[in-house]
Amino acid sequence: MDAVFGKEGTPERKAAEDRANAFFTGQIIEEARKKANMTQAELAEKIGTNKSYISRVETGKTEPKVSTFYRIASALGLNVELTPAM
Repeated sequence: MDAVFGKEGTPERKAAEDRANAFFTGQIIEEARKKANMTQAELAEKIGTNKSYISRVETGKTEPKVSTFYRIASALGLNVELTPAM
């Protein structure tokens, strides 16, 4: 893993982890949107943005700000719960 993503603690590894987190976040949002039978355009309208932004979030190309993430979650009928790290 170090050979592909860099050693733990390096900027290369941090960048890889950030990309992975953005992708994972996008997958969660896409799955929830589809379960809600909502299109990207409908979700975008509910939170006051455009379809291309939702697409970029869902593909991990853009990571939403925390405030936007909460708006997305609310529009999808989800609650965001913060719990202690393990």
